[in-house]
Amino acid sequence: MTKDVEVGGHGHGHDYGAKDYQDPPPAPLIDMEELGKWSLYRAAIAEFIATLLFLYVTVLTVIGYKSQSAADQCGGVGILGIAWAFGGMIFVLVYCTAGISGGHINPAVTFGLLLARKVSLVRALLYIVAQCLGAICGCGLVKAFQKTYYVQYGGGANELSDGYSTGTGVAAEIIGTFVLVYTVFSATDPKRNARDSHVPVLAPLPIGFAVFMVHLATIPVTGTGINPARSFGAAVIYGKDKAWDDQWIFWVGPLVGAAIAAIYHQFVLRAGAVKALGSFRSSSYN
Repeated sequence: MTKDVEVGGHGHGHDYGAKDYQDPPPAPLIDMEELGKWSLYRAAIAEFIATLLFLYVTVLTVIGYKSQSAADQCGGVGILGIAWAFGGMIFVLVYCTAGISGGHINPAVTFGLLLARKVSLVRALLYIVAQCLGAICGCGLVKAFQKTYYVQYGGGANELSDGYSTGTGVAAEIIGTFVLVYTVFSATDPKRNARDSHVPVLAPLPIGFAVFMVHLATIPVTGTGINPARSFGAAVIYGKDKAWDDQWIFWVGPLVGAAIAAIYHQFVLRAGAVKALGSFRSSSYN
C-alpha cells in the first residue's frame, strides 16, 4: 500500500513533511499459514463468544420490552432502550475483543475489512462462521430463558415491517450498514489516530454510537439488521416463514452497504489524497 505523504509548509522547495503514522501492509487474500496459528482460532472463539453475548442481551431486551409493553403501553424500555441495548453491547464487546480479533461481531464489518485488505479471506470466512454460530447460540439461550414469550413476541427476528416496500427495506439496510462500517474505518484509521492523538477517543465508542443511531432510524422499517449474523441467528431459532422470506434483505443490504463504505473510505478518502498529491508533486518538479 502506498504511504500517504503530507505536504509540509508552503514553498520550501521539495521539503515535504514526514508522515507520522504507518499504514499496515495489506493482508494476503489467501494465507494458508494462518491456519496453523493458534491466534486465528483464539480470535474466532472471541468472535463466537462476543456474538453470542450480543444476541443474548439484545434479543432478550427486545422480548422483554414487547412482553412488558403488551401489558402496559408505557412499560418496558421502549425503542430508545432497544437501540441502547444494541449500541451499548457493541461498545462493550468491541472494547473487550478488539485486541484479540479486531472486534468485528458482524459479517458485514468483516466483509468490508476483507475488501479493504485488512483481513485475509481465510480469517474472514472463519470469523463469519463463528459469528453466525454465536448468534444462533445467543438466540437459543434467549428462547430457553423466555419460553413463554419468545415465539409470541417474534423472537427478535428481523422482518420487513408492514407498509414498507422491499426496496425501502434493502435501502435502509444498505444506508444503515454504510454508517456503521464507515465509522469502523474512520475510528480505526491509523492516519486519524496519529493526527488526533491529542484527542484520545476510544474507538469502540463511535462504533457503538453508530449502531445506536442507526437503530433509532431503522427499527420501524426492518427492525434494524445491519448485521447478517444477528438476523440469521434470530431466524434460525425463531423459524417462522416471514423471517426466512425476508432473510435475503438482511444479507444483501448489509454486504452492499459495507462494500460501499470500504470503497468510499479506501479509494475516495484515502487513495484520492495520494493521487492528488502525486499529481501536485509531479507538476511541481516540471
